[in-house]
Amino acid sequence: MSIQSSTKRKTAPDIRARKRGEPIVMLTSYHAHTAALVDRHCDVILVGDSLGNVMHGFETTVPVTLDMMILQGAAVMRGSRQALVVVDMPFGSYEASREQAFNAAVRIMKETQCGAVKLEGGVRMAETIAFLSGRGIPVMGHIGLTPQSINTLGSFRAQGRNEADWGPIVDDAKAVAEAGAFSVVVEAVAEPLARKITETIAIPTIGIGASGACDGQVLVLEDMLGLSPRTPKFVRRYGNLGPAIEAAIESYAADVRSRAFPGPEHVYDMKKN
Repeated sequence: MSIQSSTKRKTAPDIRARKRGEPIVMLTSYHAHTAALVDRHCDVILVGDSLGNVMHGFETTVPVTLDMMILQGAAVMRGSRQALVVVDMPFGSYEASREQAFNAAVRIMKETQCGAVKLEGGVRMAETIAFLSGRGIPVMGHIGLTPQSINTLGSFRAQGRNEADWGPIVDDAKAVAEAGAFSVVVEAVAEPLARKITETIAIPTIGIGASGACDGQVLVLEDMLGLSPRTPKFVRRYGNLGPAIEAAIESYAADVRSRAFPGPEHVYDMKKN
């Protein structure tokens, strides 16, 4: 029996059922080959709009387009077999109206065959989340630090570090849950606030720079592998692949320049008659 037919891919309801259960493991991926590696160990693969930073060198996620997300989402689906694949809805693809969001989400799901979409915003996006969820589109929410709002936030600073600021963030979490999202990413908020949100709402919270008490955790793959030039405070580097990759490239370049590569074992001989 093939891997494709013997492996059941996780669904949004599977993840929703993990509230207060075994922690949910989530990483980003933007390519078929990294997706195959992540898929063996993670419950959820996020095709994040962070691909704008990681793959294209943008300073923010704002320039990322719907076509970019669909292209990379389809690649991740081809490379994975068992994880739920969630694709970010990029800035400008869902904010104008519920109908705009629905049309963009349908394109993502049809053209990538992913299992869910993710969008940023709490109270202001609750109506849209309910509209999508009620029409067969599983939605993962995203509250706290919302990178697509960088031009109004002014900086990528942690949220809720003063208790007086907690109210609107808790309201966002409640609104997302009540609107029908199956889970919510909680990014860069004070640990006690993330813990309170996790205890308050009925859907799983997935922390990134939040609390170990969240129902799961997510990181950008390149950050945790040591491939990103700058990483936030909340990232633990589980690898340091940047120097190893550069050393391999340096060795290759030296071998080419010295004509040590290719060697006899790397070239094709003529066929013998």
